[in-house]
Amino acid sequence: MKSRHAKNMDAFGRLLEIMDTLRAECPWDRKQTLQSLRNLTIEETYELADAILQEDMEEIKEEIGDLMLHMVFYARIAEEKKAFDIGEALEAIAEKLIRRHPHIYGDVQVDGEEEVKQNWEQIKKNEGKKSVLSGVPNSLPAMIKAYRMQEKTAQVGFEWKEAGEVWEKVEEEISEFRAAIGSGAPAEEIEDEFGDILFSLINYARFQDIDPETALEKVNLKFKRRFEYIEAHAPKALKEMTLEEMDALWVEAKQLQKIDE
Repeated sequence: MKSRHAKNMDAFGRLLEIMDTLRAECPWDRKQTLQSLRNLTIEETYELADAILQEDMEEIKEEIGDLMLHMVFYARIAEEKKAFDIGEALEAIAEKLIRRHPHIYGDVQVDGEEEVKQNWEQIKKNEGKKSVLSGVPNSLPAMIKAYRMQEKTAQVGFEWKEAGEVWEKVEEEISEFRAAIGSGAPAEEIEDEFGDILFSLINYARFQDIDPETALEKVNLKFKRRFEYIEAHAPKALKEMTLEEMDALWVEAKQLQKIDE
């Protein structure tokens, strides 16, 4: 009987062979470039993120396969350009993991997860990264980017000591926002103050071990389900209903959702 690793290697090898065939024989696959695949990869990543939120393991399996195909595709194009091949990419990540886990592959001692993160950031700096924030992609959604920047700067000590201090900052930013509105400040200043509120709230969420992106998306899904209930059970066109009538259906949807949970 083949080992788990051997079976996985066979499956990966099969995917590589299929990729070679498609790249040589399929008009659509032959036409693709690094740039043409980029948006498709982003879409597949969000589909995986949706499946994870739903905890749909069958869908997660399918989306992992789709993303793996994209990784193989990029490597195949790079190989054609004589830049690198999939093996070199895999060797590079393997070496990086070994290098950045000296507490596993070396003699470094760590006391918990936080020290692992701190060592990781220091090793990146030693590798020539110019900034602690250099690993945060510019194209990340703003909320995730804020969370990751805060997380990374915390590893070098740029961090509040207690959650209470962070909440005081949230309240301060809310006060500044309200003051800006009350004083008739320019729209740009009001927008800036609102951004400060969001940034500080994300920081507070981090102190409470809450992933703000996931929390907001769960609320989005909850809002969607409840509003769709209103649409499905409205006795007349929504535009003809009062807010009170719609809110009554909203409460029904909320109660039914609690029963389902």
